[in-house]
Amino acid sequence: MTTMYAALLRGINVGGNRKLPMAELRAVLEELGHTRVRTYLQSGQAVFGAERGDEDTLADGLARAIEKRFGFSVDVIVRDHAYLAAVADACPFPADSLEPKQLHVTYLSRPVTADRFAEIDQAAFRPEEFRLGDRALYLYAPDGLGRSRLADALARPRLTEGLIATTRNWNTVRKLVELTAAD
Repeated sequence: MTTMYAALLRGINVGGNRKLPMAELRAVLEELGHTRVRTYLQSGQAVFGAERGDEDTLADGLARAIEKRFGFSVDVIVRDHAYLAAVADACPFPADSLEPKQLHVTYLSRPVTADRFAEIDQAAFRPEEFRLGDRALYLYAPDGLGRSRLADALARPRLTEGLIATTRNWNTVRKLVELTAAD
């Protein structure tokens, strides 16, 4: 039975660096034997079907194939449809009443506890706010991610040490749920 997954690539096609054309990303996924391959936008989202394999193994295989083909390393997180849908459904903020640019999910490579972010004084960043979920961090940034002081604080290297963390806006979160749904 085929399971649908999303591959989330961190830091490609940003500012002209680490260029990875989506057509070539699709080709890499197909060469790895994946089916129903599609990409979304130019910033590193692909969906694909795989007969079996755990998410970490699929992510490692894709990362190695990208490095071999393009000559640079890319952090990759792979998550299945059930996980993506659960993250969207568990959003602690009123997603339906917010503009998509105000709400973001940072997908994390492994679970984290609130202790990791204890140094962040959330009150100092209001009205911005974050909450933790299952290998995810939800960020409410009313003025958008580019103007978010809280997003900058959350991205400090000591807070993300040992993690792959890649952020998507709410439109992309919902679209990945849709694209990985069974036909």
